[in-house]
Amino acid sequence: MSDDAGEPAGTAPSVSYTITARAQYPNRPGMLGLIASAIGDAGGDIGGVDLVRTDPATIVRDITIGARDDEHGRSILDVIRELKGVTIRSVYDPVFLAHVGGKIEIKNKVAVTGRADLSRVYTPGVARVCLAIEREPDAAWTLTIKKNSVAVVTDGTAVLGLGDIGPLAALPVMEGKAMLFKEFGGVDAWPICLDTKDTEEIISTVKYLAPAFGGINLEDISAPRCFEIEARLKKELDIPVFHDDQHGTAVVVLAALLNALKIVKKEMTDLKVVISGTGAAGTACAKMFFSVGIENIIGCDSRGTIYKGRKEGMNPIKEWFAENTNKQGLAGSLSEALEGADVFLGVSGPDIVTGDDIKKMNNNAIVFALANPDPEIRPEAALPHARVMATGRSDFPNQINNVLCFPGLFRGVLDARAWDINEPMKIAAAHAIADAVGKSELSDEYIIPSVFNRDVFQKVALATSEAAYESGAAERHRKVHPVYI
Repeated sequence: MSDDAGEPAGTAPSVSYTITARAQYPNRPGMLGLIASAIGDAGGDIGGVDLVRTDPATIVRDITIGARDDEHGRSILDVIRELKGVTIRSVYDPVFLAHVGGKIEIKNKVAVTGRADLSRVYTPGVARVCLAIEREPDAAWTLTIKKNSVAVVTDGTAVLGLGDIGPLAALPVMEGKAMLFKEFGGVDAWPICLDTKDTEEIISTVKYLAPAFGGINLEDISAPRCFEIEARLKKELDIPVFHDDQHGTAVVVLAALLNALKIVKKEMTDLKVVISGTGAAGTACAKMFFSVGIENIIGCDSRGTIYKGRKEGMNPIKEWFAENTNKQGLAGSLSEALEGADVFLGVSGPDIVTGDDIKKMNNNAIVFALANPDPEIRPEAALPHARVMATGRSDFPNQINNVLCFPGLFRGVLDARAWDINEPMKIAAAHAIADAVGKSELSDEYIIPSVFNRDVFQKVALATSEAAYESGAAERHRKVHPVYI
């Protein structure tokens, strides 16, 4: 990150936009310094300089540069090219290189090295297994990939901060999601990108696909359709269905709030919470807050507070907010709603809250500004007036990231063979995440564990499976059927 104090907020170089330029230049003193100065003056960060080759006349080096975005990267390269005697031989982008050929693959668990192997895994031996499953369908949980597989389903209508980019452009995100399932939960996840926005077609397609999977993870489907799709599939399928944009966010937000409250010494029941954003994530968070005893919640959208009787810009989800939140009927702006609030949760858009807005909140305010890539308010603007600050970004302290939830949660769900993911299971997962931060570690800047803390996922899996048993979403002792005959 650049340390240029004059750099505008939100424009610092990011690891997401790193390029490596192979530069050739005359072998004479001062040339590397000249190039480095040009890169710095253009707002770039040098992450590494590696010698490729040298001779008495020329030097060739690979220079890794952090930029703000694609356009900024191109402008830095143009500045280098303008230097006398400097030639850029090639440029590569590590992000694109990581995606070449896709990021996931299928690997065999059983070797096929001869006729005997072939006859066991395929014909004729496989026929016996097929007939065993026909006799006892539950055997599929033992004898096929179903026991460890999740479908990651999207229509590409609400991807990250990109919006409606379609199913094909959404595929790299779904591949990344599948990687995280495997890396952190040991779960085999399969990207399913559907070329339809029709609610009924999506529901039907997922139902047709369901027999091969032990769970369904809905991803990046726009609101309000995502609510109906999830509700219908939960009702009509006998395997768990989880919309991560809703419930994964809510679980990790609750985990962060549990630990933040330990720092500010406040109780759930005493909180006033203001939520900016009433889509999938905001709605799920509000419902989870209710389930843990928070009653004073105000939802806001671009028009301001949502209240009973409001007519402008309403939809069924906002009607739910109007009926269930803002009991005082406050009609006004987000800034006005924040007066006397204890918690601000942003799941909306960038730079919509100011330091003066946070100053209106109660002492020891908690600010979760989760819009990506740019939060509703940056830490440097919020922290003079807030006690605890979290964002969705990895380059700020306290990253609230869904990856802390879904791999471990589905690991626990599949291990328990649960047929639902209910509120007790989600709350148990939130407590497991929060408890992964020890008392001696807990601080204003460390309320949520790192995504690279492997213990988190085991704790979430165990807590989720136990909650599944206790809440009746799974049977602790299932009848074992004699299928190996």
